[in-house]
Amino acid sequence: MKNLLKEVSEELILVLKGRTLDTLIPPILFAIVLSFFNLEIALVTSVSLAVIILGIRIYKKDEIKYALFGFVAISIAAFFSYLNQSPVDYFIPDIIGSALSVIIAAISLVIRKPMAAYLSHLTRGWPLDWFWRDDVRPAYMQVTYLWFAYFIFRTILESAIYLTGNVGRFVLVNTLLGFPLLILILTISYIYGIYRLRKLGGPGVDEYINDKEPPYKGQTRGF
Repeated sequence: MKNLLKEVSEELILVLKGRTLDTLIPPILFAIVLSFFNLEIALVTSVSLAVIILGIRIYKKDEIKYALFGFVAISIAAFFSYLNQSPVDYFIPDIIGSALSVIIAAISLVIRKPMAAYLSHLTRGWPLDWFWRDDVRPAYMQVTYLWFAYFIFRTILESAIYLTGNVGRFVLVNTLLGFPLLILILTISYIYGIYRLRKLGGPGVDEYINDKEPPYKGQTRGF
């Protein structure tokens, strides 16, 4: 159990590295500043923080895709909010993003090219052909169904809170959905995914790359 928890924590760090700070902190700062100052100051502060985070990533030569995504999303959010002079409109891109995730997950399931496989490919660089094997694909399909349910729940809840116009409640729920619940979903995905890969009996990704013949050892680390 101890080894499993260590393995899961290391995998979560790999997947989430850079994502939390880059995309989660600016909206929280926006809500905090808004409670003390006007809308314009809150928007300038959150966008400025996104620029600072992106600058730090570039300066340190870290992965910048999450920081860049955060900057673009926050800039769009600030535009919506300022244009309508409505603080809650700052979170429209979050709702749109959740809704798009539902659509992408659904399409990926229909065409049997599961979203979970693509995200794993982008994170780890594993060959896509390995994910499409009949003794590998089902594990990623089933995990994508879990994500699909999560994105539907998130979209419905965010939309309902947006309609109330309560900024503080939106930030609280969005923070919980964006990190703690995401950690839980990713943990379940990893543990179940590894379990299913072993049950399917296919080759591990290293065995596939090296053209190993069966019987396979299977995937022992990473999903």
